[in-house]
Amino acid sequence: MRIDGAYSGFAVTDVAAAAEFYRRLGIAVTETEQGLELGVPGGGHVFVYPKPDHEPAGFTVFYLVVPDIDAALDELAGAGIRAERYDGFPQDERGVLRGRDAGRGPNIAWILDPSRNVVAITES
Repeated sequence: MRIDGAYSGFAVTDVAAAAEFYRRLGIAVTETEQGLELGVPGGGHVFVYPKPDHEPAGFTVFYLVVPDIDAALDELAGAGIRAERYDGFPQDERGVLRGRDAGRGPNIAWILDPSRNVVAITES
């Protein structure tokens, strides 16, 4: 099978609110007749489409890789966006699961978009 590319997508209840949110995160957003295309650094895109009866998934739908998770969380906090906390996860006071520091994967935190989709912030 030949594959010429790939992309992912997820639903939102309000495309305009999603566009504003993802632009605030610094992501290139292109509005189309069908929804939004979120530009992914390094190429590719994520398709965001409207679904009025959308119910958020119980898992992460989008991952953003940053060089410094604490600096990213400071910027998010300045924009009024706080990290989520999850029962059973050993997150620190900032909401970061410090996996790399413990040799168990990346340092990661989670935020919610306006449709309550889970977006992960991971440290490169």
